[in-house]
Amino acid sequence: MAIQYLDCKGLCCPMPIVQVARKFRGMEIGDILEVEADDPAFQPDIEAWADCMGQKLSSINIKNDNIVKAVLEKMQ
Repeated sequence: MAIQYLDCKGLCCPMPIVQVARKFRGMEIGDILEVEADDPAFQPDIEAWADCMGQKLSSINIKNDNIVKAVLEKMQ
């Protein structure tokens, strides 16, 4: 299991999700991806993407500076 990090701060919708999808293509099942983004649409978008794609959204937190951190596990 590898843990990878993706910085999507400064990117506007839909680019954070596009970057997550690209990163997931190169990951193995069981790998973890930590993503940070500051786009207001990122939280609902990443929740919908994970559900639609069958991936596990392990946690999602909003930091004091309005940066959303999502932790995902590749399930398939």
